[in-house]
Amino acid sequence: MILVFFTFYTSAGLVGGALLFEASFEISYIRALWIGAIVIISYTFLGGFLAVSWTDFFQGILMFLALIIVPFVAINKMGGFGETINAVGAIDIAYLDAFQGVTVIGVVSLLAWGLGYFGQPHIVTRFMAVKSLKEIPKARFVGMTWMVLALFGAIFTGFVGIAYFSANGPGPVIANGDHETVFILFTQILFDPWVSGFLLAAILSAIMSTIDSQLLVSSSALAEDFYKGLIRKDASQQELVWIGRIGVVVIALIAVALAYNPKSTVLDLVSYAWAGFGAAFGPVLLLSLFWKRMTRNGALTGMVVGGVTVIIWAELTKWFNLSAEQYPILGLYEIIPGFLLALMAVIVVSLLGQKPTQDIQEEFEKAKTRMI
Repeated sequence: MILVFFTFYTSAGLVGGALLFEASFEISYIRALWIGAIVIISYTFLGGFLAVSWTDFFQGILMFLALIIVPFVAINKMGGFGETINAVGAIDIAYLDAFQGVTVIGVVSLLAWGLGYFGQPHIVTRFMAVKSLKEIPKARFVGMTWMVLALFGAIFTGFVGIAYFSANGPGPVIANGDHETVFILFTQILFDPWVSGFLLAAILSAIMSTIDSQLLVSSSALAEDFYKGLIRKDASQQELVWIGRIGVVVIALIAVALAYNPKSTVLDLVSYAWAGFGAAFGPVLLLSLFWKRMTRNGALTGMVVGGVTVIIWAELTKWFNLSAEQYPILGLYEIIPGFLLALMAVIVVSLLGQKPTQDIQEEFEKAKTRMI
């Protein structure tokens, strides 16, 4: 599951990097794609977890500042928040109503994105790396503060972009299909070239910090779970390091191949991978924390059912030539059926099998007591 869905997730990041280089340096999409891939693969290949953690720290600061500064300056350029709202409303009043044209399935699907966080290996491993339980509240505060402010920054960037890059706005009109470049255009238009350079670096930071984490988790799964677990149980640490590095290169090259289509959108690729991870690992992770009756076979079944359901649900319309207009339920975000079926699979298979050993149950109680 990690190798399959992280390949798509990594591909999304590479598409974002290619769009950045293409817009910034006026080079072809394919050349931009390879430049971004080589840069990211190089330092992930050489540095490992420590390099990724330190680079993510500084990249995260850059991303955070950029997502706060850009929408603030853009709104100020439009004459303030009130003028921005008026300008957006003049284009289409529906933009001012968050629920305009939104169905129940649409609302549920958007809310379901939250389920994905429980199953993202590159996010969960950061919390697993916390030095002690005392650091958890601080990590939670930092993580949630960053998430709320970053998401609102992204929302307001897109919102003011509607008016700024419209036919009557002060900026150039964005061509159809190029809406994902709105942040890049803002950095180039609104700021001095030196400041623009730092803001463009922040975009690259967002891409790199995500991809390096994904490649690292994928290579670890390849080295520890496949190679050491199934092929060479007595493999040395040095051997596993090199298997992991080879895995980084192979997975990245497959992701490059998936990103070769210049019409690929970052959001489509991310939403698919996000659903896959959320459905495959989310129920297992939650039940492992709150239900001591879960068994090994229940967990394995849940992972398979969740991941496979996402793949099948996403392809149903293509396989059977169906449309969401004919059958609205098919418009439901695939993480929902995947998460629910995985949850049911874990519970049913666990209850049908033998109870976990007494040692496992005692370990669960000890962990629960420590957390309380």
